Amino acid sequence: MNEREIRQILNHTGVLPSRQLGQNFLTDEATAAGIVSHLDLSPEDTVVEVGPGTGALTRHVVGRVKKLILVEFDSRLAAALREKFAQVPEVEVVHQDAVEFDVRRLFAHRPIKFLGNLPYASGGAIMKNFLSVPHPFSRAVIMLQKEVIDRLSAQPGHADYGLLSLRVQSGWHVKTVMEVPPEVFYPIPQVDSSVALLEPREDLPPFDRRLFDELLRRGFGQRRKQLHKLLPEGKDWEQLTALLGVAKTVRAEELDLAQWLTITHFYDEHPLKEIPQKGSEIFDLVDDQDQVIGQATRAEIHANDWKHRAVHVFVFNKRRDLLLQLRSRMKDKHPGVWDSSAAGHLDAGEGYQSAAVRELEEELGIAKDQVIEVGKLPPSEATGWEFITLYAVQYQGALRYPCSEVEAVQWFPLEVVDQWIKNRPQDFASGFIECWKCFRRESAGTAD
Repeated sequence: MNEREIRQILNHTGVLPSRQLGQNFLTDEATAAGIVSHLDLSPEDTVVEVGPGTGALTRHVVGRVKKLILVEFDSRLAAALREKFAQVPEVEVVHQDAVEFDVRRLFAHRPIKFLGNLPYASGGAIMKNFLSVPHPFSRAVIMLQKEVIDRLSAQPGHADYGLLSLRVQSGWHVKTVMEVPPEVFYPIPQVDSSVALLEPREDLPPFDRRLFDELLRRGFGQRRKQLHKLLPEGKDWEQLTALLGVAKTVRAEELDLAQWLTITHFYDEHPLKEIPQKGSEIFDLVDDQDQVIGQATRAEIHANDWKHRAVHVFVFNKRRDLLLQLRSRMKDKHPGVWDSSAAGHLDAGEGYQSAAVRELEEELGIAKDQVIEVGKLPPSEATGWEFITLYAVQYQGALRYPCSEVEAVQWFPLEVVDQWIKNRPQDFASGFIECWKCFRRESAGTAD
């Protein structure tokens, strides 16, 4: 798509490029094809493109993927895209500010990739909405002004290195793959652009992301100050600097991502921050009628598929969204998949309801005296041979969870969970799917 074609489209739609909206349209066909090539597209992919504009990048995606979702802020350009792709069923055009787009519905469409020639004014906010952990994307290719891309990939010792670098690199491997001169845009911007390839990180130890971000904000709030003057008091600074292998006078900008994760772990006071499970825990063994017949360790029970007891808890907010947890990759069962809000085994001699109350407190920091029983599930291979009692509770406050057990949490509308399970059951712990079926059956009965 060249400049003449773009001018024709803009004239037809009545669009006068807006500097305020960051409307600079790519005019070089080779550059557009090069950007899209870094998505590594396959026929099973869904692609979300933010800011498609006149479709310079879009045309290199259409026909190559299962589904393409175009998110366009300008109503006239969105209308033109709908008209252009009216006969292409796999293309969906969404007229919306990308900062407000509900990313949760995308989880049901994995494998999914992100593409964006992002407006310079709101690129950061769009990235925060789409690419913050937890997100559904297996790859992202973004174009922004060069100075921002440089900051995303910067390392300690570089002037561009800072808070944004660490925030993004804690979730993504970032690589600059192209530099794009102003001359290939209409109108011509006053800055150079770059393209970055982002791939999700799976090489980091579990860490408390909210604590990590709080410590970063403190450390880079006055970046020329020594770090010990900015971080919370009450910790042994000499011990910490010894762990980091740095001088006591170190500044925030001198520390790399691994060292910031060490700081986060050092300040994390959650008692379960290093303990996803203990093989030596003692649980009750039960017979086919859920009667206790003995005790054994967690490791023995799981190794022999003996029947035992567990609880699951569904936590709902006022909008009736369901909270799901992304299980830590350190878990011995179903690592790295989505699960009930809270779940766990009954300790030897413990009752179902008391276990549910305990798990809410341990896994989510929710203190509740009462939970509502939803239903009971018999043991099966899908439940891990557990007798399960499912509970529900409503909660609206802050959440605090151990990073060793829970990698992330997210609220999801019920209809999104329905579609997600239908499309990708492999994204969930099998016990959760059984609990979800139970919940839906009981909900339908209540409605009747």
